[in-house]
Amino acid sequence: MTNSEQVIKSLVKIKDMGIRLAIDDFGTGFSSLEYLRRLPLDTLKIDRSFVRDTSNVDGAALVSSIVDLAHWLRLRVVAEGVETPEQLRFLQRVGCDNMQGYLFSRPLPGEQFKMLLGYPDYQLHEEEDLTPALAAS
Repeated sequence: MTNSEQVIKSLVKIKDMGIRLAIDDFGTGFSSLEYLRRLPLDTLKIDRSFVRDTSNVDGAALVSSIVDLAHWLRLRVVAEGVETPEQLRFLQRVGCDNMQGYLFSRPLPGEQFKMLLGYPDYQLHEEEDLTPALAAS
């Protein structure tokens, strides 16, 4: 962020319109602890590379610390890349608010997603085969 003050002002205006803001892939690239403090965020999304490492002590400590820090800053936490029941149990134990990943479902086209959720107005088209999507859920 080359002009961080202007970015922050713009994000505050967006938030004032009722739009919720999240920082994605936290812990990688240009994400920084300073952004958590200064930006008007609602949600922090933990990058999948951290979730993948929760099976070892150092990785688990890091994710647990990120969740605690985010909650102290009044942010909701989403863990990306949850692929195993062990990861799910760990994230639940440390208080992660939401999770996403292949453990729940592979990415789906919009129409298949509606069907998976039991969307009431959804009509299955004859050419659609939901077997792979439903088997993955």
